[in-house]
Amino acid sequence: MTSQDLDAFAAWVEDLMRDRGYDIDSPRGGGKSRIADEAGVHRAAVTRLLQRQSMPDLETTRRLARVLGVPVRDMLIRSGRLTAEELADPREHLTSPAPGVEVDRRPTLEEVADLLGVPADRRDMFVRVVEQFLPNEPGTGTETQAARQSHARADSRIPVEAATGTSSITG
Repeated sequence: MTSQDLDAFAAWVEDLMRDRGYDIDSPRGGGKSRIADEAGVHRAAVTRLLQRQSMPDLETTRRLARVLGVPVRDMLIRSGRLTAEELADPREHLTSPAPGVEVDRRPTLEEVADLLGVPADRRDMFVRVVEQFLPNEPGTGTETQAARQSHARADSRIPVEAATGTSSITG
């Protein structure tokens, strides 16, 4: 890492701190101590970064990212520790649809299984398990197959009298 890399990273972190309301410019502002306390790191680590003396270690970077409200991924890339190519963004898989998938609709569970790389021999089990956690939306055409089967099983247990509205009680 060059001193230019450290300087650029420290300047970016300084801007984030100021944007989040930390007074890091005045000697008695308490911003450095406050961010160190909130992040659970030693004040010296924050001071060394802001004075361009050293890059924080990975744990300090992670904790600062949390307090500053930025993804750790961004902190690692901005710090020069990793490149965007080395640290693939998992959201990229979610934003680009699978081939043949319409953009304006939810993917089917089979399409999700394909995107996740679920082996073909385990797809049925994947779909059955995931369906159990999806909301039941009767009447909208999106009711899951598992929910429909559950309703069918429940309906088959209803006594004939209840299903037909007749009573076996004679008065």
